[in-house]
Amino acid sequence: MSSDLIPLLWGATLQTLQMVFLSGFIAALAGIPLGVILHLTKRGQLLSHPMLNRVLGTVVNAGRSVPFIILLVAIIPFTRLVVGTSIGTLAAVVPLTIGAIPFIARLIESALMEVPAGLVEAAQAMGASPAQIIQKVLLPEALPGIINSVTITLVTLVSYSAMAGAVGGGGLGDVGIRYGYYRFELDVMLATIVILLLLVQILQTAGDALVRRIDHR
Repeated sequence: MSSDLIPLLWGATLQTLQMVFLSGFIAALAGIPLGVILHLTKRGQLLSHPMLNRVLGTVVNAGRSVPFIILLVAIIPFTRLVVGTSIGTLAAVVPLTIGAIPFIARLIESALMEVPAGLVEAAQAMGASPAQIIQKVLLPEALPGIINSVTITLVTLVSYSAMAGAVGGGGLGDVGIRYGYYRFELDVMLATIVILLLLVQILQTAGDALVRRIDHR
Protein backbone atom coordinates (compact mmCIF):
# COMPACT_ATOMS: atom_id res chain seq x y z
CA MET A 1 0.00 0.00 0.00
CA SER A 2 1.48 3.30 -1.09
CA SER A 3 2.06 6.05 1.46
CA ASP A 4 -0.36 8.41 -0.29
CA LEU A 5 -3.23 6.07 0.62
CA ILE A 6 -2.62 6.47 4.34
CA PRO A 7 -4.11 10.01 4.42
CA LEU A 8 -6.99 8.67 2.29
CA LEU A 9 -7.71 5.90 4.80
CA TRP A 10 -7.41 8.32 7.70
CA GLY A 11 -9.86 10.74 6.10
CA ALA A 12 -12.25 7.89 5.29
CA THR A 13 -12.07 6.69 8.90
CA LEU A 14 -12.98 10.16 10.15
CA GLN A 15 -15.90 10.26 7.71
CA THR A 16 -17.11 6.88 8.96
CA LEU A 17 -16.90 8.03 12.58
CA GLN A 18 -18.81 11.19 11.68
CA MET A 19 -21.56 9.17 10.01
CA VAL A 20 -21.80 6.65 12.86
CA PHE A 21 -21.84 9.06 15.79
CA LEU A 22 -24.02 11.75 14.20
CA SER A 23 -26.65 9.30 12.99
CA GLY A 24 -26.38 7.35 16.26
CA PHE A 25 -26.96 10.50 18.31
CA ILE A 26 -30.00 11.59 16.29
CA ALA A 27 -31.40 8.04 16.24
CA ALA A 28 -31.02 7.80 20.02
CA LEU A 29 -32.87 11.10 20.50
CA ALA A 30 -35.84 9.68 18.58
CA GLY A 31 -35.48 5.94 19.22
CA ILE A 32 -35.16 5.98 23.01
CA PRO A 33 -38.44 7.87 23.60
CA LEU A 34 -40.12 5.68 20.97
CA GLY A 35 -38.91 2.55 22.77
CA VAL A 36 -40.19 3.91 26.08
CA ILE A 37 -43.61 4.60 24.54
CA LEU A 38 -43.72 1.12 23.02
CA HIS A 39 -43.13 -0.37 26.45
CA LEU A 40 -45.48 1.89 28.40
CA THR A 41 -48.42 1.46 26.01
CA LYS A 42 -48.40 -2.33 26.19
CA ARG A 43 -51.41 -3.95 27.80
CA GLY A 44 -51.02 -3.87 31.59
CA GLN A 45 -48.27 -1.24 31.61
CA LEU A 46 -48.37 2.27 33.09
CA LEU A 47 -49.90 3.97 30.04
CA SER A 48 -51.67 0.96 28.56
CA HIS A 49 -53.02 1.77 25.10
CA PRO A 50 -53.14 -1.40 22.96
CA MET A 51 -54.31 0.37 19.79
CA LEU A 52 -51.49 2.93 19.89
CA ASN A 53 -49.03 0.17 20.72
CA ARG A 54 -50.13 -1.87 17.72
CA VAL A 55 -49.85 1.11 15.38
CA LEU A 56 -46.39 2.07 16.63
CA GLY A 57 -45.29 -1.56 16.62
CA THR A 58 -46.38 -1.96 13.00
CA VAL A 59 -44.48 1.15 11.95
CA VAL A 60 -41.34 0.04 13.80
CA ASN A 61 -41.54 -3.47 12.35
CA ALA A 62 -41.97 -2.04 8.87
CA GLY A 63 -38.89 0.13 9.35
CA ARG A 64 -36.83 -2.83 10.56
CA SER A 65 -37.94 -5.08 7.72
CA VAL A 66 -36.53 -2.92 4.90
CA PRO A 67 -32.94 -3.90 4.00
CA PHE A 68 -30.67 -0.92 4.52
CA ILE A 69 -29.28 -0.88 0.98
CA ILE A 70 -32.85 -0.62 -0.37
CA LEU A 71 -33.73 2.08 2.16
CA LEU A 72 -30.61 3.96 1.14
CA VAL A 73 -31.79 4.19 -2.47
CA ALA A 74 -35.52 4.50 -1.81
CA ILE A 75 -35.28 7.69 0.25
CA ILE A 76 -32.84 9.53 -2.04
CA PRO A 77 -35.48 12.22 -2.80
CA PHE A 78 -36.03 12.75 0.94
CA THR A 79 -32.28 12.88 1.52
CA ARG A 80 -31.92 15.56 -1.15
CA LEU A 81 -34.76 17.50 0.48
CA VAL A 82 -33.08 17.39 3.90
CA VAL A 83 -29.42 18.03 3.07
CA GLY A 84 -29.56 19.21 -0.54
CA THR A 85 -27.61 16.27 -1.99
CA SER A 86 -27.75 12.49 -2.16
CA ILE A 87 -24.00 11.86 -1.97
CA GLY A 88 -21.42 12.51 0.69
CA THR A 89 -21.12 11.99 4.42
CA LEU A 90 -24.02 14.21 5.51
CA ALA A 91 -26.29 12.64 2.92
CA ALA A 92 -25.49 9.19 4.31
CA VAL A 93 -26.49 10.32 7.80
CA VAL A 94 -30.15 10.62 6.74
CA PRO A 95 -30.78 6.95 5.79
CA LEU A 96 -28.48 5.78 8.59
CA THR A 97 -30.62 7.65 11.10
CA ILE A 98 -33.92 6.46 9.64
CA GLY A 99 -32.67 2.88 9.59
CA ALA A 100 -31.40 3.04 13.17
CA ILE A 101 -34.47 4.57 14.86
CA PRO A 102 -36.72 1.47 14.74
CA PHE A 103 -33.74 -0.75 15.56
CA ILE A 104 -32.84 1.12 18.74
CA ALA A 105 -36.52 1.53 19.70
CA ARG A 106 -36.99 -2.24 19.90
CA LEU A 107 -33.76 -2.64 21.86
CA ILE A 108 -34.88 0.00 24.37
CA GLU A 109 -38.26 -1.69 24.69
CA SER A 110 -36.51 -4.97 25.49
CA ALA A 111 -34.25 -3.25 28.05
CA LEU A 112 -37.28 -1.80 29.86
CA MET A 113 -38.94 -5.21 29.96
CA GLU A 114 -36.01 -6.43 32.10
CA VAL A 115 -36.96 -4.04 34.93
CA PRO A 116 -38.66 -6.11 37.68
CA ALA A 117 -42.39 -5.45 37.80
CA GLY A 118 -42.21 -5.40 41.59
CA LEU A 119 -40.25 -2.14 41.52
CA VAL A 120 -42.96 -0.43 39.50
CA GLU A 121 -45.69 -1.84 41.72
CA ALA A 122 -43.85 -0.64 44.83
CA ALA A 123 -43.54 2.86 43.40
CA GLN A 124 -47.26 2.88 42.54
CA ALA A 125 -48.11 1.75 46.07
CA MET A 126 -46.18 4.73 47.44
CA GLY A 127 -48.25 7.08 45.30
CA ALA A 128 -45.71 7.89 42.59
CA SER A 129 -47.11 9.33 39.38
CA PRO A 130 -46.40 7.68 36.01
CA ALA A 131 -43.89 10.44 35.18
CA GLN A 132 -42.08 9.88 38.48
CA ILE A 133 -42.03 6.12 37.95
CA ILE A 134 -40.54 6.58 34.48
CA GLN A 135 -37.89 9.04 35.68
CA LYS A 136 -37.03 7.48 39.04
CA VAL A 137 -37.57 3.76 38.49
CA LEU A 138 -37.82 2.57 34.89
CA LEU A 139 -35.06 4.60 33.22
CA PRO A 140 -32.47 4.34 36.07
CA GLU A 141 -33.02 0.59 36.44
CA ALA A 142 -32.86 0.04 32.69
CA LEU A 143 -29.83 2.31 32.17
CA PRO A 144 -27.29 -0.53 31.69
CA GLY A 145 -29.58 -2.09 29.09
CA ILE A 146 -30.11 1.27 27.41
CA ILE A 147 -26.37 1.87 27.14
CA ASN A 148 -25.91 -1.64 25.78
CA SER A 149 -28.65 -0.94 23.22
CA VAL A 150 -26.93 2.24 22.09
CA THR A 151 -23.64 0.34 21.81
CA ILE A 152 -25.23 -2.35 19.64
CA THR A 153 -26.78 0.36 17.47
CA LEU A 154 -23.43 2.11 16.95
CA VAL A 155 -21.77 -1.18 16.02
CA THR A 156 -24.55 -1.87 13.53
CA LEU A 157 -24.17 1.63 12.09
CA VAL A 158 -20.51 0.89 11.34
CA SER A 159 -21.57 -1.87 8.94
CA TYR A 160 -24.42 0.26 7.57
CA SER A 161 -21.98 3.12 6.91
CA ALA A 162 -19.81 0.76 4.87
CA MET A 163 -22.84 -0.07 2.70
CA ALA A 164 -23.50 3.64 2.28
CA GLY A 165 -20.12 3.86 0.55
CA ALA A 166 -21.56 1.77 -2.29
CA VAL A 167 -23.72 4.70 -3.38
CA GLY A 168 -21.33 7.58 -2.79
CA GLY A 169 -21.76 7.94 0.96
CA GLY A 170 -18.03 8.30 1.57
CA GLY A 171 -16.11 6.69 4.41
CA LEU A 172 -14.29 3.38 4.52
CA GLY A 173 -16.91 1.60 2.45
CA ASP A 174 -16.36 4.02 -0.41
CA VAL A 175 -12.56 3.56 -0.26
CA GLY A 176 -12.92 -0.21 -0.11
CA ILE A 177 -15.13 -0.27 -3.19
CA ARG A 178 -13.28 2.30 -5.30
CA TYR A 179 -9.76 1.09 -4.56
CA GLY A 180 -10.14 -2.44 -3.26
CA TYR A 181 -12.82 -3.65 -5.67
CA TYR A 182 -12.73 -1.53 -8.82
CA ARG A 183 -8.92 -1.19 -8.88
CA PHE A 184 -8.24 -4.70 -7.51
CA GLU A 185 -5.99 -3.32 -4.76
CA LEU A 186 -6.29 -6.14 -2.24
CA ASP A 187 -4.12 -4.42 0.36
CA VAL A 188 -6.50 -1.44 0.46
CA MET A 189 -9.49 -3.77 0.81
CA LEU A 190 -7.81 -5.60 3.69
CA ALA A 191 -6.85 -2.32 5.35
CA THR A 192 -10.46 -1.07 5.29
CA ILE A 193 -11.67 -4.39 6.74
CA VAL A 194 -9.10 -4.24 9.54
CA ILE A 195 -10.03 -0.64 10.39
CA LEU A 196 -13.74 -1.50 10.45
CA LEU A 197 -13.04 -4.47 12.73
CA LEU A 198 -11.02 -2.25 15.06
CA LEU A 199 -13.80 0.35 15.18
CA VAL A 200 -16.35 -2.32 16.09
CA GLN A 201 -14.07 -3.77 18.76
CA ILE A 202 -13.36 -0.37 20.29
CA LEU A 203 -17.04 0.60 20.37
CA GLN A 204 -18.11 -2.71 21.88
CA THR A 205 -15.34 -2.71 24.48
CA ALA A 206 -16.10 0.88 25.52
CA GLY A 207 -19.82 0.15 25.75
CA ASP A 208 -19.26 -3.01 27.82
CA ALA A 209 -16.93 -1.15 30.18
CA LEU A 210 -19.50 1.61 30.70
CA VAL A 211 -22.25 -0.93 31.39
CA ARG A 212 -20.10 -2.70 33.99
CA ARG A 213 -19.32 0.62 35.66
CA ILE A 214 -22.93 1.68 36.16
CA ASP A 215 -24.54 -1.74 36.68
CA HIS A 216 -24.61 -2.34 40.44
CA ARG A 217 -27.01 -5.26 40.37
